[in-house]
Amino acid sequence: MNATQVKEADERLLHTSALRKLLGRPELGSVVGAIAVFVFFAFFADSFLRASSLSTVLYAASTIGIMAVPVALLMIGGEFDLSAGVMVTSSALVSSMFSYQMTANVWVGVGVSLLVTLAIGAFNGFMLTRTKLPSFIITLGTFLMLTGLNLGFTKLIDGTVSTKSIADMEGFPSARDVFASTITVGGVGFKVTILWWFALVAVASWILLRTRAGNWIFAVGGNKDAARAVGVPVTKTKIGLYMGVGLGAWISGQHLLFSYDVVQSGEGVGNELIYIIAAVIGGCLITGGYGSAVGSAVGAFIFGMTSKGIVFAEWNPDWFKFFLGAMLLLATLLNAWVRKRAEATK
Repeated sequence: MNATQVKEADERLLHTSALRKLLGRPELGSVVGAIAVFVFFAFFADSFLRASSLSTVLYAASTIGIMAVPVALLMIGGEFDLSAGVMVTSSALVSSMFSYQMTANVWVGVGVSLLVTLAIGAFNGFMLTRTKLPSFIITLGTFLMLTGLNLGFTKLIDGTVSTKSIADMEGFPSARDVFASTITVGGVGFKVTILWWFALVAVASWILLRTRAGNWIFAVGGNKDAARAVGVPVTKTKIGLYMGVGLGAWISGQHLLFSYDVVQSGEGVGNELIYIIAAVIGGCLITGGYGSAVGSAVGAFIFGMTSKGIVFAEWNPDWFKFFLGAMLLLATLLNAWVRKRAEATK
């Protein structure tokens, strides 16, 4: 072994420093941004640091975060889903209308809704891999179809743009406990969606960092042709990621239904952009191959702090979209800078 080979071997044995590991984390920029947003509203909004305010912020973050997690995994895999927002409404509508029309236990409708949303996700993934069209085109088509189906079926079956109440049907109380209950801790009520959100972040992080499937997700997002060449099941991975978005839509849809008893068929339009924004703020790249589930959670938390912090500060809520856009731009620039620094230290 010559001197060059010995040097290369020694470098491979060196442990990566804590600083390099920190700079290499996709969520670093979003964590710095979250701290800045927290300090900002803690200073300008007197009620922001109250326990009840924290509960409100976490709830707002969880309603976005439940969807931001699977959307982030999909983006790491190199794709995105424009139908995610209306799919949430579709999930709620299927549960409600199936239970009401069949006079069945609402859990039957919940189960049917799960199958439908997973099927929609599988359809997106199948069409993407079979046609080779961009995910923008495939999911835009699904978005338009679901938007029309949500409105058309609701008016056809119920005669209006909203569903009938199922609050008095069998199984409703237990389903509401699972998807829309409030847990009291220290005299402060926290929505159960926060637990769903944390659970999804934990499971997604485990998948990305501790399983072969996680390696596949990063591989297909980085270079799907190279991944396929080394035996990665690209088609199955992408279909699975879209089905993950369907699972998130199902959870969010059930929360929507069991929180309000009825569902408006036109809801959800535009929310897909919010999910993507949360993932991007959290460190995911539009080009794929980079990001984390934790980062998407931080992005959703920033969204929650901003949306509610403006209210607590008693500012005009019309400025919310401005702050959100500014955070998106700053987070993207910060994430790009952090990634370059991380690559420079390798």
